Amino acid sequence: MGRLDGKVALISGGARGQGAVEAQLFAREGAQVVVGDLLDEAGKQVEEAIRQQGGEATYVHLDVTSEADWVEAVGTAVNRYGTLHILVNNAGISGASTRGDQVRLEDATEAAWDRVLDVNAKGVFLGTKHAIPAMRQAGGGSIINISSIAGLVGGFGPSSGAYAASKGAVRLLTKSTATQYAKEGIRCNSVHPGFIDTPMTARSLSVPATREDRIRRTPLGRIGTPADIAYGVLYLASDESSFVTGSELVIDGGYTAQ
Repeated sequence: MGRLDGKVALISGGARGQGAVEAQLFAREGAQVVVGDLLDEAGKQVEEAIRQQGGEATYVHLDVTSEADWVEAVGTAVNRYGTLHILVNNAGISGASTRGDQVRLEDATEAAWDRVLDVNAKGVFLGTKHAIPAMRQAGGGSIINISSIAGLVGGFGPSSGAYAASKGAVRLLTKSTATQYAKEGIRCNSVHPGFIDTPMTARSLSVPATREDRIRRTPLGRIGTPADIAYGVLYLASDESSFVTGSELVIDGGYTAQ
């Protein structure tokens, strides 16, 4: 018995990194998974890898800033698998400089601000908006929004002001969604990763001094893995968390406990 047997899940940003690990884990736990991303070739590889392992997956092209793409992605889940129970709003961009370090507010451009807020905040809004009617038809569901510890504290070194603002927006949009739709059996929770080895952090963590600093600042003494996050997301997606909504699951090795 898988922890997600009979469930249908849609994961944005599922072509690589954390999203791909989540998609593969969900499939191993019995879910039928729709993988959405802009990276078509990588997304199709995730679909194929899941099928080769005996799971069920479908890749869809998904620009999370496009309402039409969200309509298509949710429609694919419902048309192919009959329903939608789980949405993981995983897609996001960092807004960090090309060196992977912090961009000071006065040095940020309006275009960069708009891009980060569009992907990280509006993308979550659009995904949630279009998943809710399908979940209502299913009799309930679980929405998991990937925020960040940058959405909890202001001293998270590599985050830009736009990134922190977007992840803070995700945190409170999560709570608003949770309270609005609880009576319909639709739960919504946020996940707040700390320093995690993903393609988004690869540039900064490839610098030995930066990596050592991140490890030093994390009480558990290591960088997190995508699997560390994926198992937390799995819990929130499953019926094991049926009494959990509007919550913040912090997975940061103790960083924000200091």
